[in-house]
Amino acid sequence: MAADVTATGGAGASPVWLNEKARAKVNLTLAVLGRRADGFHLLDSLVAFADIADELSLEPGPGLSLEVHGSRAKEAGAVADNLVLKAAKALAERHDGLTLGHFRLDKRLPAAAGIGGGSSDAAAALRLIARANELPLTDEKVLAAARATGSDVPVCLQVVGRWMRDAGETLSAPVPLPPLPAVLLNPGVATPTADVFRALALPAGTAISPDLSLAAAIEGEQSPTALIRHLDRGRNDLEPAALALRPAIGEALAALRGQPTCRLARMSGSGATVFGLFETAEAAVAARHAIAERRPGWWVVDTVIG
Repeated sequence: MAADVTATGGAGASPVWLNEKARAKVNLTLAVLGRRADGFHLLDSLVAFADIADELSLEPGPGLSLEVHGSRAKEAGAVADNLVLKAAKALAERHDGLTLGHFRLDKRLPAAAGIGGGSSDAAAALRLIARANELPLTDEKVLAAARATGSDVPVCLQVVGRWMRDAGETLSAPVPLPPLPAVLLNPGVATPTADVFRALALPAGTAISPDLSLAAAIEGEQSPTALIRHLDRGRNDLEPAALALRPAIGEALAALRGQPTCRLARMSGSGATVFGLFETAEAAVAARHAIAERRPGWWVVDTVIG
């Protein structure tokens, strides 16, 4: 799924804003293969992106600043700690004379939710700065800034399906995926990633090999129905630890699995967001309506993952 980019402004218009969508990241599978001596966990995860997003804009200029607004602005925390600024500073430290500017973030995705909201925002910031400075996203300084900002930022940089391995720094070639109608559901509980990995309690220095047969089966698969069957062979190894910390995640999974047209329900990332896959957009919309009626306090959206 390609990134959406626009620029506003033109002759006689001021200021000029560059705009990017920061799409929700979905871990269709997430195997935890071990833990390195430095404490980082070894992952093997198929990552895709949904067509719902935060919106990030940049007015290129001197200095660096950020304003946050939108329906979930309060969840974004202190502006000074925002990953948008962290990513911008990481790139500026690696590239002399970089033009930065003023960022404006419309926060729509829930935070600490397992869908990479902050990481996707950070990656969008790097894309905007790269555009403003005519840098390719393959520039090693851009990639290094992504890695320095967070484990999920590199995979969010180019907004295409990929296998994310090791501690997030090893990415496969793009994996073309057919559009998957889906429902994303969050029961309204924050689930900090560090807490879930801590609850997993893997000893340092352990590692097992990834199941490459799953990647081989998915490679080139363009039938949504067949792809869902392949994905059903996968898992999210963080689910048990997250469920122990946040039992509401189990309620969310049960709500999706209770929909007769849901073909697969699984947690994304470290939770608490879960996703359900459907064969048609109409089925996803109907499921979203049914769940929203029963759980009006939950965040529930129908979307397309690809």
